[in-house]
Amino acid sequence: MKCLQNFLSRLFRMPAAVFVVLLVVAVPLAAQQLTPRTLTLSEVIVLARKQSVDAASALSQLKSAYWSYRSFRAELLPEVNFSATLPGYRKNYTAYQQSDGSHTYVRNDYMSLSGSLSVDQRIWLTGGTLSLTTSLDFMTQFGTGNHERQFMSVPLALKLSQPLFGVNSVKWDRRIEPIRYAEAQANFLTATERVTMTVIQYYFNLLLARENVSIARQNLQNAEKLCEVAESKRSMGKISENDLLQLRLNVLNARSTLTASESSLKSNMFTLRSFLALGEREELIPVLPDSVPPLSLEYRDVLQKALEHNATVYNLRRRQLEADYQVAQARGNRRQVSLYAQIGFTGSDTDFGRTYAEMKDNQVVEVGLQIPILDWGKRRGQVKVAESNREVVRQQLRKEEADFSQSLFVLTEQFNNQAVQLQIALEADAIARRRYESNVQTFLIGRISTLDLNDAQTSKDEARRKYINELFSYWYYYYQIRSLTLWDFAADTDIDADFEALVR
Repeated sequence: MKCLQNFLSRLFRMPAAVFVVLLVVAVPLAAQQLTPRTLTLSEVIVLARKQSVDAASALSQLKSAYWSYRSFRAELLPEVNFSATLPGYRKNYTAYQQSDGSHTYVRNDYMSLSGSLSVDQRIWLTGGTLSLTTSLDFMTQFGTGNHERQFMSVPLALKLSQPLFGVNSVKWDRRIEPIRYAEAQANFLTATERVTMTVIQYYFNLLLARENVSIARQNLQNAEKLCEVAESKRSMGKISENDLLQLRLNVLNARSTLTASESSLKSNMFTLRSFLALGEREELIPVLPDSVPPLSLEYRDVLQKALEHNATVYNLRRRQLEADYQVAQARGNRRQVSLYAQIGFTGSDTDFGRTYAEMKDNQVVEVGLQIPILDWGKRRGQVKVAESNREVVRQQLRKEEADFSQSLFVLTEQFNNQAVQLQIALEADAIARRRYESNVQTFLIGRISTLDLNDAQTSKDEARRKYINELFSYWYYYYQIRSLTLWDFAADTDIDADFEALVR
């Protein structure tokens, strides 16, 4: 420290007013002390999955998919519907054709009430709709002097509405929607693993920033100590002026590096705090993981797990089915034939009780037909377009599947190689530390130059940073593989969640 003070005193003299300003600024800063909080990698991962905005977004998407699937399931169940007109009143003129063929206008002046209750069920096998209904209608006429009223009841009627040659959308929905929901579940688990990947990156950025600050402080202390020793040696003529100036420059560079490292530390700490939704007054202290799971993955096992659990597999299957559905829909639109049938009983009388006493048959059968005679090939063209689109989708899916397998192979190889790289980096870090400590002692006795010492220091710092980066890469690759396979290879179990509890 004496070396630095002597050197700075030759450059400028600090006015007394500067010390007053520094004192005024330092007082409020000293009052704002941060609360230290030590966090391990596993603790940060748990916090990120519970509190981060990305995790909340993934959960919202899961809930949306869940309720969409619930709506589909509800459409397959019987539905009870009630409809009513309470009341309806008309006082107008309508056209009426008389027995001789002429037309006239008649006056309407009546009030009506109606209500119906039905139980509707979609038929999974055919795509039609079967309904069991009951209804009651009431009408009273005004302007006739006696206010005539009439009841009509349908105590029970069975109705069938069935498209004969059209596409059965119920059948296709039953094939597509479960896959869509399974894809959404897999996407949620994958998103959770990606949240882990993000927080790992922020965690190691903070870890590296703290390590850089620690390295910068240690280097500054060493530089100041060496400078003080060099000042003494220079006074005795044992070292040159050039070496002394170089050491003074090292002190300034070390101080500049420390300032930049502290600024980077604050920035990375703010990023991690914000991602984890933690308080601004907490000083996060990351702990360097001291061990990694000893894993060696086989590509075939990784690929098998991915094909069983990854959302991409569900996505490929769903898009293939949707393309097939578009073709079936285009073919069904070439002709439209529908059947409507109703069977039941009905009654009508001016007295409400007799309306249900004397029942009569109520039967309706209708077959609707719509076949284009001349459409200039429009519907045939729609079928060809759907078939061409299906073929395009098939080729895209084939390419995406091949790309997915290739990227998974590369990632597996990178992970397996990373374990070796991590071990090499650990040994290099230890060797570089010992070399620097030895060079410091050798420099003190005058056997090496400042250039050799600087080289040893640079090698030490780079070796430490490389080890932390290699450790980050190991964990990042590991969770990246987890996100693609949805399999915990360390515990040898699948990654799952209680989806029913999550969406409540």
